[in-house]
Amino acid sequence: MPARGGQPRRPLYSPAERARRDASRWTLVQGILAPLQFLVFLISLGLVLRTLATGEGVLAANASIVAKTFVLYAIMITGSIWEKDVFGRYLFAPAFYWEDMVSMLVLALHSAYLAALVTGALDTTGLMLLALAAYASYAVNAGQFLLKLRAARLQASPHLALTPETAR
Repeated sequence: MPARGGQPRRPLYSPAERARRDASRWTLVQGILAPLQFLVFLISLGLVLRTLATGEGVLAANASIVAKTFVLYAIMITGSIWEKDVFGRYLFAPAFYWEDMVSMLVLALHSAYLAALVTGALDTTGLMLLALAAYASYAVNAGQFLLKLRAARLQASPHLALTPETAR
């Protein structure tokens, strides 16, 4: 598939990178942690919105945000190891450059939440709004990775790609 400017698009994985991805135990770890993180995110988002709407459940909302942050740290650390296994660098491999850039924002916002919670720098409303900002950036980042997963699947099985004839 051509990229903008008519140049052919570089495949997401070279054959050697695909082989390393398939052989890495960190691929399975990522496959487990990603849906776990999304589940924790959904639960926490509900608790945060409840706290903002009613003022109730502050402890549960804060605990859920801390849990989400620790799952995020786990997926970021293991994801970096996976990226090293597959691409030979811990972060910012060309195939995942923009996903890693947005991941840095996600990490910064989640870490800022932890710092504000520990230091008391923000009141409950401020903490919940900061968590929502972190969650919005996470949602964008999760979307980026889902698009990459789809691209990888289409690259692996070009016959799965929708054409005008198969889209009907």
